[in-house]
Amino acid sequence: MKEQPITRRHFLTGAGALSVTSLLGLPQTASADPPPEITRVTIANTPALCFAPQFVAEELLRFEGFSEVEYVKVVDDIPTTLANSADISMFGGPSIIPAVDKGYPISVIGALHEGCWELFAHEPIRSLQDLVGRRIVIRSLGGVEQIWLSSMFAWVGVDPKTEIEWVTTDYWADRTKYYMDGKADAFLAFPPEPQKLRRQGVGRVIVNTTQDRPWSQYFCCLLGARNEFIERYPVATKRALRAIMKASDLCSDNPDWAAQYLVDKGFEDDYEVVLEIIKSLSYSRWRTDNPVDTIRFHSLRLRDAGMITSTPQQIIDRGTDFGYLDELKKELKA
Repeated sequence: MKEQPITRRHFLTGAGALSVTSLLGLPQTASADPPPEITRVTIANTPALCFAPQFVAEELLRFEGFSEVEYVKVVDDIPTTLANSADISMFGGPSIIPAVDKGYPISVIGALHEGCWELFAHEPIRSLQDLVGRRIVIRSLGGVEQIWLSSMFAWVGVDPKTEIEWVTTDYWADRTKYYMDGKADAFLAFPPEPQKLRRQGVGRVIVNTTQDRPWSQYFCCLLGARNEFIERYPVATKRALRAIMKASDLCSDNPDWAAQYLVDKGFEDDYEVVLEIIKSLSYSRWRTDNPVDTIRFHSLRLRDAGMITSTPQQIIDRGTDFGYLDELKKELKA
C-alpha cells in the first residue's frame, strides 16, 4: 500500500465549501476535555475499505491532540495485534469474541456500521445449508472469516466443525484465486473484493450481511482498544474514539470526499469502487443502535458452534466498555 502525505490544508480544502467548524465541531469538542495524557496513538492497519473511518480520522486525531498517528501492520489477526502492538482498531464484529473468551486484554468500545461481508458461492449452491460437505477457503483456522461463518452456520443449524471442509491459505489474495480456480466452493469476501468480483461477473452472492437478515440488523465493524490504553489514558481513549466517530459521520455525510481521500492516500486506485463501498454502509448507525445486541447475538451463535465457552453475558462483562460511546452519543447529538 503506497502512502501519500495528506497535509492539514489538503484535508480542510477537501471539505469543499462546507464549514469545517459546523461539519466536524473541531473547536468546541477538541477543547471540551483535558488534553490527552499521551500524544501518540497507534491503529491496526488492514486492507478492508469498510474501515474507512479509522483512516479518514487521521487528521481528526491530530485535532484531538495526537501529534503522532501511526498505523501498524496487523500480525496474525486484529485482536492479537490490538493486544500486543496497537492502541485502538476497527475489526470485524464477532472476531473479537473468541479473543475475549481466551482472556485477551482488549475491549469493544465503539461500533460503526452494519454489513459489508458477502458470501460468494459457485452454482448450484444457493444457501448456507447447501454448503454442508463443501470447501470454503479462509486465510486461517480461527481467523475472522471462520468466526463469522461459524456464527452464520450455527444460526441455520449447521455444525461448522464437522459439516464444513475448511481450506486455508496464507494470503488474503489467494482466497479469491482459490475460489475463481474452483479449488473452493465458497469464500467470504470483504470490501473491495465483492465490488470487484461483481464487476467480473464471478460467482454469486448467497449471503449479503448489509442486506440479509439477521446479519443486517447487527453491527459488522466494531471498534476495540487495548485495556491498558483505556485504563491508563481515559482522556486519550475518549478523544481517539470521538475522532473516529466523527470520521464515521463524515463518511456518511460526505461519501464523495471520503472516497477521494482514501484514493489520494493510496488505499485503492478505483474511486468508483471506494465510493460504492462507502455509500452502501450506514456509518451513522453508531448513534442509534446498541452494540451490546451484536456482541450478545454472535456470542450465542459462537457458543452453540463450540468456538467459545463463556456465556454472552461473561463476554459482555469482560470485553466491552461503552461508557465513552454513551457520552459521545449525547455530546455529538445532532
